[in-house]
Amino acid sequence: MLMGVDIGGTFTDLIGFDEQTGQLLHAKRPTTYFDLVQGIVDCTAASGLDMGEVSQIVHGSTIAINTVIEETGARTALITTRGTRDIYRIGRGNRPDAYDFFFHRPRPLVPRHLTFEVTGRMLANGDEWTPIDEGEIEALCETLSAQKVEAVAVCFLHSYANPAHEERVGKIIRSRLPNCYVSLSHEILRAYREYERTSTTVLNAYVGPKVSRYINELSSKMSGIGFAGHFSIMQSNGGVMAPEMAAKRPVNMMESGPVGGIIASAEIGRSLGYTNVIAFDMGGTTAKASLIRAGDVMMSEMYYIGGYASGHPVMIPVVDVVEVGTGGGSIAWIDEVGTLRVGPQSAGADPAPICYGKGGSEPTFTDAFVVLGRVGAQDFLGGDLKLDELAAIQGIQHKLADVLHIGVYQAAQAVIQIAINNMSLAVRQVSVEKGYDPREFALVASGGAGPLSALAIARELHIPTVIIPRFPAHFSAIGMLLTDEKHDFVRTYYGALEDIDFEQLVQVHDDMLAEARAVVQSESMTTTTVVYQTCLDVRYVGQEFTLSVPVSDEQLRQARIQEIHDAFDNIHQQRFGHQAPHEPVEMVNIRLTAIGVRNKPKFQLGRSEDCLPHVSYRKVFFEDAEKPIDCPVYERDSLPPNYVLAGPALVQEYASTTVLYQGDTCTVSQTGELVISVGGGQDA
Repeated sequence: MLMGVDIGGTFTDLIGFDEQTGQLLHAKRPTTYFDLVQGIVDCTAASGLDMGEVSQIVHGSTIAINTVIEETGARTALITTRGTRDIYRIGRGNRPDAYDFFFHRPRPLVPRHLTFEVTGRMLANGDEWTPIDEGEIEALCETLSAQKVEAVAVCFLHSYANPAHEERVGKIIRSRLPNCYVSLSHEILRAYREYERTSTTVLNAYVGPKVSRYINELSSKMSGIGFAGHFSIMQSNGGVMAPEMAAKRPVNMMESGPVGGIIASAEIGRSLGYTNVIAFDMGGTTAKASLIRAGDVMMSEMYYIGGYASGHPVMIPVVDVVEVGTGGGSIAWIDEVGTLRVGPQSAGADPAPICYGKGGSEPTFTDAFVVLGRVGAQDFLGGDLKLDELAAIQGIQHKLADVLHIGVYQAAQAVIQIAINNMSLAVRQVSVEKGYDPREFALVASGGAGPLSALAIARELHIPTVIIPRFPAHFSAIGMLLTDEKHDFVRTYYGALEDIDFEQLVQVHDDMLAEARAVVQSESMTTTTVVYQTCLDVRYVGQEFTLSVPVSDEQLRQARIQEIHDAFDNIHQQRFGHQAPHEPVEMVNIRLTAIGVRNKPKFQLGRSEDCLPHVSYRKVFFEDAEKPIDCPVYERDSLPPNYVLAGPALVQEYASTTVLYQGDTCTVSQTGELVISVGGGQDA
């Protein structure tokens, strides 16, 4: 029995899969903000799972990133090389929007009075210039204790080339301050760019104590209800890691929640013959989009928590995700000039949308769908949660329709259209803005609100095919069962490609390989085989950023420079539309990814083509806000494979509803996915 658990901003989702019978169990409960573990316990109780039979749990959570966004992390100190105290505060000089009067630099998570300089310096080639003064470090420990510091980040100049000073300082701090969480930059990231490396190390220290306590509490509570199997944590890079590694490198789980759904989207697309896929996940708080090209998930070597302009840089490999503040709980409001807006404020799980009857008073995206009849008030969560349709109508009438002097159904449609436009921008960012034509991709929609919006977004961008997976509202949790163990390693090794000492580079590679093998072995997780992938970060001379070029073991050991150069030119052409094959290139980093391949569960539909679909009817508003149609509502669990239905129609299931418009044609695949051919008819 396998179990995946995803904690979102509104709901906690659980999926259980019995490998012997093929049975899928699921549960969804409101996220318990003040005790996240309790939400998981509630889900396990609701699902009926016997925890004693569960052999593996894979878990993704937003606890790390929420700690940063809410600024509720540990009291953290930063120790740096003498003369570099203000690197973290100065940051970069870029200003993306020169005319934004409200622009501000990233606000450091460590105040200046808790940033300390110490003697000792390494050169860029790894040679020691000034030794560490151990007496100074011991005295600093007394200061840190007096300041009641809970976590310490250590980031020395050029420690990526030689970490000896950081190792020594870390040993002293850990012995003198055993209750203090310590992050050493070389243990998190061995690459140049001092500001980004410092920021990443600080973030790791800042969230470390809270995440460690959470993981320990979760392990304890799971053991208390009978779980004795393997426990894994989802990473931002699309792989999983052991809890011990997560406690040591919590910065690696910043985006662990949405990544599971992206991995699953790639798997589902591949199984149905679609290798070019746009993954779209809309939950209760945000909507996320990511691109999968030729079956490969697009990756980024850095991202910003809080946005590029004023966010905190995190320089680790991460699945490339664009996120917008539009979700099922996004609040619709009127701004000071009378314009209708949706989000980014969210009603979340508490007080929740008005229709939930939990005290929410602001109209939301979900309320609009309930008012239009597209979400069944009596059928939500399989009837477990009855929605208050009248309260939703009154809320939209009072807060929006009366102010805008329009009808309540017109106001609800306006809320949905504005939200669709916002989400379409996220899909554009991962496709059109990166040179990819969305007409060449299929849209895989997940999240509780994803199927509600997918067909409208596809119309906006002329995407021809939409795929609604099974259990879309639990899709991230399902994706966690489809992931492999994955660890990334990087070393800065800079020089003109033609001048690189490949014998020395091979030695660096082999050192990384030994480290990777030790990590994989220590994880003690269920892997069938381990695959190692090597890349070189290469750029044209004069460029600032690099592109990763995959290299084979033979290319590396036989120094096939021209083959590497040609591969870089081709990648540059593909990414930017041009190349300069006669220009000199330089290498910056060498990267190694260790992938522990795990057995993936095989999900079967379990229904024959002779099954008869269950259809009911209800009044639903589509393009005409004055006149609803008598709309067919199909129960998804009753749809047999190869069944075809046409819009306008609704396909209703436990925690989501798929909205089909005029001209849309839906076919049920052999494995139960809804494969929808998008028509060119009416607007949403």
